[in-house]
Amino acid sequence: MKPNKQNKEIGMANGKRPLSRRRFLKASMVGVMTVASSRLGSASRPRQGGSLRLGGPVFQKYQGPDGWVQALRKLDYQAAYCPLGADDDEDVVRAYERAAREANIVIAEVGAWSNPISPDEKTRTEALAKCRRQLALADRIGARCCVNITGSRGTQWDGPDPKNFTEETFDMIVQTTRSIIDDVKPTRTYFTLETMPWAYPDSADSYLRLLRAIDRERFAVHLDPVNLVCSPQRYYGSGGLIRECFEKLGPYIKSCHAKDILLQTKLTTHLDEVRPGQGGLDYATFLKEMGRLPGTPLMLEHLPNAEEYDKAAAYIRGVAREQGLSFV
Repeated sequence: MKPNKQNKEIGMANGKRPLSRRRFLKASMVGVMTVASSRLGSASRPRQGGSLRLGGPVFQKYQGPDGWVQALRKLDYQAAYCPLGADDDEDVVRAYERAAREANIVIAEVGAWSNPISPDEKTRTEALAKCRRQLALADRIGARCCVNITGSRGTQWDGPDPKNFTEETFDMIVQTTRSIIDDVKPTRTYFTLETMPWAYPDSADSYLRLLRAIDRERFAVHLDPVNLVCSPQRYYGSGGLIRECFEKLGPYIKSCHAKDILLQTKLTTHLDEVRPGQGGLDYATFLKEMGRLPGTPLMLEHLPNAEEYDKAAAYIRGVAREQGLSFV
């Protein structure tokens, strides 16, 4: 976005010298960070024994909402992915919502995985329609959020591209996200964008910038810290990275993903996603920070079978015990 006359005249009041667009954005980010810190309130203070919610996919076959709840309880999950689709009848949606509420299970998220900033018009149009449908479903069933990535300007919907970090793309993300939220008008859920290594938001600060620019009450944060680990520096400093995310984004975080990442020893830099406990992510810090936001679901993902999910859950529960944290 090129500076316009309005940008140039920011700061003229009260005899102050004009702010450049760069200085204005920097000042605005500081303001957002200040608001975030104030909204954290007591959540910014460490909690001992904070209640956590763990969830993941259900592989067991079940029938109806009662069977779904029983399957979740068997796995000792306190959070769940949305089990329904956008085309399910309203009575069915209400039945699952009621079953979850009565069983004290949080429906964490509804996925809207697609590329709403695709360079292909047909792909982009279909992605926007999917985002609207899934956000409406999340609102109907009372999920904490509907989640997508911002997408990519390249041919791979979730892949890298030189244009992904341009100001033009940032503005596209802002306008696209606003249009999705404004069209659906959710009242119970939030639209969120998962953090990514090669697309916005790629850091706590870029997420803060998006929060301010999108400027919608029903826009919030989905945090996947593994997706932010894109260098050896972030790999070895994952604890600090996680603390920064919760410090700056805590009031807005609606759901988190649980996985792990492993730095390989071959040149140049190779980072592989692995099961929790097999990589270098600082899970002790991750769980302690989550304990300061009770009720925020931590959702396991990207594992090949039920056995691997059981191992991942056991590892996370073990780390939680070591930190004096408990599950709902």
